[in-house]
Amino acid sequence: MSYGDVIAIGQQAILVALLAAAPVLILSMIVGLTISIFQAVTQIQEPTLAFIPKIVVSALALLFFAPFILALLTDFAARMFSSISTFAK
Repeated sequence: MSYGDVIAIGQQAILVALLAAAPVLILSMIVGLTISIFQAVTQIQEPTLAFIPKIVVSALALLFFAPFILALLTDFAARMFSSISTFAK
């Protein structure tokens, strides 16, 4: 296994982690921004106001995007397990 192989695996792992986390993070960010704008417009400065909607949206996003995330992670794991024989030489 060369340094290039290790770097390629690391890059693939980071890309898979970003793609797996992106749907939940993006939706949570949109909800947080919307609530922040609402708080700025209404001058309600309650720090816990954004907490519950973000948790609910994150949970719903996990439920909705779970098949995509699972397929992404299992595909990456299968590729890594199938390439063990080539890296063990």
